[in-house]
Amino acid sequence: MTALLPGAATLGVLGGGQLGRMFVHAAQALGYRCIVLDPDAISPAGAVAEKHVKADYLDPVGLAQMARDCDAITTEFENVPAVALETLAGMRVVAPAAAAVAVCQDRAVEKAHFEAAGVPCAPHAVITNDIELAAVDPALLPGILKTSRMGYDGKGQVRVSTAAELAEAWGRLKRVPCVLEQLLPLKAELSVLVARGADGLLVNFPVQQNLHRAGILAVTEVPAPAVPAEVQGQAVAAARQVADALGYVGVLCIEFFWLEDGRLVVNEMAPRPHNSGHWTMNGADVSQFELQVRALAGLPLPQPRQHSASVMLNLLGDLWFNDDGGPTPPAWDRVLALPGTHLHLYGKAEARHGRKMGHLNITAETPQAARLVAAEAAAILGLPTSF
Repeated sequence: MTALLPGAATLGVLGGGQLGRMFVHAAQALGYRCIVLDPDAISPAGAVAEKHVKADYLDPVGLAQMARDCDAITTEFENVPAVALETLAGMRVVAPAAAAVAVCQDRAVEKAHFEAAGVPCAPHAVITNDIELAAVDPALLPGILKTSRMGYDGKGQVRVSTAAELAEAWGRLKRVPCVLEQLLPLKAELSVLVARGADGLLVNFPVQQNLHRAGILAVTEVPAPAVPAEVQGQAVAAARQVADALGYVGVLCIEFFWLEDGRLVVNEMAPRPHNSGHWTMNGADVSQFELQVRALAGLPLPQPRQHSASVMLNLLGDLWFNDDGGPTPPAWDRVLALPGTHLHLYGKAEARHGRKMGHLNITAETPQAARLVAAEAAAILGLPTSF
C-alpha cells in the first residue's frame, strides 16, 4: 500500500474503549486526524478523537460514514463483528483484516490456526453437542471449560475436575460452543507483542511476564524476570510464526503458558494492542500504539528498543472505593511522588469494581529498582505487593 503521510490522512477506529483512546493519542501525535465509531455516546476514545460516529458496528449508515471520511480503518477490540471490517475493506484500507480478526474471535478456530502454524497449544477438545461432550478424553480433566466466543478477562470460563462437573458447567454456559483445555501446571504466563506491515516486515517487543488475579491481568514485568533466554527466544519465534501464518497486518499479542516441565504452549491471541504492552508507552522508544498507527498507515516499522526496566500495574475500579464501599479517590499524589511513575487514566466516567480505569507504569535503570518502586506504589494503592 502507499503510505498515508502524517498530516494528510484520517484514520478510523472501530471501538471507543481505552485501547482506542491510546491509539487516537498516538495517531494525533503523528499528525493524523481520527474518527471513532462506537455506539456509546460517552466513550474514552470518542472523547479525544476529532469525530465520534455514534452508531452500532453493523449500522450501514455509520459504516458508510467511516468509509467516506477515513483513509484507513482499524479495530480496538477483537469482538467487533468481522463482517463490519469486511464491509469496510471493500472501500478502504482495513488492518487487521476481517479474516484474521475472525480467527481470534473463536477459540476453536484459533487453536486450529496455532496447530496449522506449527505452534503447540494446550491439549484440548471442542464441545458443540452432546456427542462431543460424551467423547471428551478423561485425560483432559481437570481442565478449564471456555466459551469459544466472547470470553475475556476470565469471563465465560469454568474450572472442572470430573465429567459430571464438565456437563454441569456446559449447561451453565447455556450449551454454547466451548473448548475444554487441560489444566496445566504453570511456571509463568508470558506474552509477546509483534507488529507486522503489509509488506511482511515484522518486529517485536521483548517477552513480557504477566501475573493475573481473578482472571484479569494485574502486573506485567519487562524484562521477564524468571524466563531464560532460550525460552524467550522460543516465545518470540512462535509469535512471529503465528503472525506470518495469518498474513497479519497490525499489532498482535500472543499469550503463552510456560509450564513447570519447561515446555512453552500458546494460550490465545488478541488482534490489537494489549494490556500487557502498556509498559511500552514509557519503557520503550516506540509504543505498541504508535506501531499500530504505523502499520495501518503503511509507515516504516522500526524494531522497538526497551530503554528502561518496566513494571505495569493494572488499575481497576476497586481502587476508587474504601473498605466500607464508599467512593474515595486513590492517593495519586503519593504515588506520583515515587521516582519513575507514569500514570495513565482512561477517562471513564464511572468507576466500577473490576472495571479497567487506567494503568501505572514504573520505569527504572534496573529490574530490581522498578520492582521496589512498583511494590511501594502497590502498597499505597492497597494492592498486593508480591509479584
